[in-house]
Amino acid sequence: MSGNNKEKPVLYSYWRSSCSWRVRIALNLKEIPYDIKAVSLIKGGGEQHCNEYREVNPMEQVPSLCIDGHTLIESLSIMHYLEETRPQRPLMPQDCIKRAKVREICEVISSGIQPLQNLIVLIYVGEEKKKEWAQHWIMRGFRAVEKLLSASAGKYCVGDEITLADCCLVPQVFNARRFHVDLRPFPIILRIDRELENHPAFRAAHPSSQPDCPPEVAK
Repeated sequence: MSGNNKEKPVLYSYWRSSCSWRVRIALNLKEIPYDIKAVSLIKGGGEQHCNEYREVNPMEQVPSLCIDGHTLIESLSIMHYLEETRPQRPLMPQDCIKRAKVREICEVISSGIQPLQNLIVLIYVGEEKKKEWAQHWIMRGFRAVEKLLSASAGKYCVGDEITLADCCLVPQVFNARRFHVDLRPFPIILRIDRELENHPAFRAAHPSSQPDCPPEVAK
């Protein structure tokens, strides 16, 4: 597939959602123009729970991407679709082992860390315990990520080219700071985050750059 579709893709996104953020980074890195349709996760109890959005995403979560006449959900599935249909500006290495390492890091973050500090889980845990809960699971996951990076990292997560692993890492570092996680034990994670913080594709995807970012938060 060439990926040259007349209709611009539409990303259902929430400004501070790390899963939406991953996809925004990937779209930006691949230089795919897209429109954002903001879905507030807090307004009126959460717009993701309304009947209209449930038709888009049965999980009532963001992101969702309407592209090539299809609607895709789940951030990793979306990013792999972009990689497979728009192979220009690749975000996966050619080497099979390196590809496996990218997937490892993506899975640890997307399955082993982020869901445990997601909004729906924190609401269930409760206001008093949510910070301690989030810190515990982020620290546990980052210990694994740091260990993986010690063997795979070059300039970025896997070697010296930006991959999907970097798309997943940077938003999770932001989440860690939100919950005041001590990141000093993770020097490789911090180094890669610093390396990417001023990259144009990452800056454009940052929560403070999103159209639904509250004015008091936007830089």
